[in-house]
Amino acid sequence: MKINVGDRAPNFTLQSHLDKEVTLSEYQGKTTVLVFFPQAFTPV
Repeated sequence: MKINVGDRAPNFTLQSHLDKEVTLSEYQGKTTVLVFFPQAFTPV
């Protein structure tokens, strides 16, 4: 799925590094920055 600058991100749920589920809609109305990086010791 391609998302362009300025598009709304679709709602999704991910597992956090604290082993807690986080849903994007929980942050609706707040400035949110999404950062994705490979897990340590995994091939990129």
